[in-house]
Amino acid sequence: MIDLYTWTTPNGRKVSIMLEECGLPYTAYAIDIRNNEQFQPHFLKVSPNNKIPAIVDSDTGMSLMESGAILMYLARKTGMLMPRDEAARWRAVEWIMWQMGGFGPMLGQAHHFVHFNPGKAPYAEERFATETSRLYQVLDNQLAQHEYVAGEYSLADIAIWPWASRFQWQNIDLNAYPHVLRWYKSVAARPAVQRGYQVPMDAGEIPMP
Repeated sequence: MIDLYTWTTPNGRKVSIMLEECGLPYTAYAIDIRNNEQFQPHFLKVSPNNKIPAIVDSDTGMSLMESGAILMYLARKTGMLMPRDEAARWRAVEWIMWQMGGFGPMLGQAHHFVHFNPGKAPYAEERFATETSRLYQVLDNQLAQHEYVAGEYSLADIAIWPWASRFQWQNIDLNAYPHVLRWYKSVAARPAVQRGYQVPMDAGEIPMP
């Protein structure tokens, strides 16, 4: 049994989608970051950085924070969603790192400046809106050559897709990125993705362009 500490954010949804895809039994505990529950002492013991998501695996006693690390741990535990071929595996890891280092942080800043605080910092708005568009183009170029980000459906897609599902917050028109649009709809149609999107609570339908 996995205990999942999470909220309705892209990083949180990565792990709930992964758990659903793998069919692992888990219990989700909502950590309401709007009310600063991530700073409660009991959560600090699981996630020293006070960030969701985090897990505790009762099979091994392992606790883990950081969504990318959790995805790779679950892939190793189950033998699922990480390519077995050496080159393909590293290609998937490459795109997970792209998400962790760029697509997530930059889009998160776009949420802050473009969606929540428009007009307060024009320089920041332009910077992060421009970088967000650039990153979507990088993703579109990759998906022009592959059905899924790293070839076969994998952790790379699970890491990236939840951030793309916030396209409205980023002022991104997915129709401008036709290969991303095709991939986005394909991933959104997966039953495990639909279930994982609603953890730890019903958040409404998956946004569609």
